[in-house]
Amino acid sequence: MNCKHEAMKLESRVRRKGLRSLLLAGFSMPWLFSGVALAQRMNSGRLLSLNEMVQPIVKGAILLNKDLQIEAPLLADNGSLVPIQIQVQSPMSEQDHVTQIYLLSQRNPVTQMAVFQLGPWNGRAEVSTRVRLAGTQEVIALARLSNGEFRYKQMEIIVTESACVDAS
Repeated sequence: MNCKHEAMKLESRVRRKGLRSLLLAGFSMPWLFSGVALAQRMNSGRLLSLNEMVQPIVKGAILLNKDLQIEAPLLADNGSLVPIQIQVQSPMSEQDHVTQIYLLSQRNPVTQMAVFQLGPWNGRAEVSTRVRLAGTQEVIALARLSNGEFRYKQMEIIVTESACVDAS
């Protein structure tokens, strides 16, 4: 009977320690993930200007509105799946190539929707993807070149049924 009582006491202590660990983990989780929104610059539905969207990336570098094209529907029935294709005119040689293409959103909770890493091995500076859009907004494609310059193009996409309603 004494051994059984000791085993129950030990099991109870182990259970309490486990519950305490879970409770402490629950309190620390918000601290772990609180930097995510800050790192992604979440916006709460506020429309951003072109300058507010590109300056954190460009940081004062040369920014030109040329040699970049966006293909997307002008009217998207459903904001959950909007196809976008970006093409940058570039020789894609070792000396002169596109290094990154950014897709930026004016209204989504997270401004930077996608970043594509490119190099001379790609042959063409062209990407295709599908994005979620939280309503009608300007979408900006931004290309970083190997010489440090940036090229951009913006396009308004009218969305009839918004995605990202729950800020996800």
